[in-house]
Amino acid sequence: MEEALIIRLQNQDQSAMSLLYDNYSAALYGIILRIVKDEFIAEEAMQDCFVKIWFSFSLYDSSKGRLFTWMVTIARHVAIDKIRSPAYRQGRQNLALVSTDEDRLAAITSFKPECIWVKELTAILSADQRQVVDLLYFEGYSHIEVAKVLALPLGTVKTRVRRALQILRKLLVKPAVLAA
Repeated sequence: MEEALIIRLQNQDQSAMSLLYDNYSAALYGIILRIVKDEFIAEEAMQDCFVKIWFSFSLYDSSKGRLFTWMVTIARHVAIDKIRSPAYRQGRQNLALVSTDEDRLAAITSFKPECIWVKELTAILSADQRQVVDLLYFEGYSHIEVAKVLALPLGTVKTRVRRALQILRKLLVKPAVLAA
């Protein structure tokens, strides 16, 4: 089914884009919301994400990874671009001035990342690997920011991420092998 969807998207079939949105938007929205921590901005980023997917679908290469993984990467980049934008930073500063601590806490904790199956998969990683993956992929930090937060050399951060992704990739590939 995914292969047929990919072919339709490569042929710029707009109904395939609707199907793609219906199947993946909830998971991508959850990832984006976890990074930006604001529903309005997450909705805006979600729209940007699907526009980017539509216009860059010719760049998707199934030999390099699954469709969902490619879309998660785009969603993460869009969300990170949003939180690094001057408009976002200014808006967060203004929110801090007018919101109570309870309002901010509710906004940050209203989304539960445990509901996303990808987050659940990270439980098999070592504590060091999981910490780096959480900061990079669920909190939206860059590699350099993770290195600073954890007081680690950048190379160590990259090594932990690479090893963690290798473990996760094996988990995601095994079900396909077992089904064959």
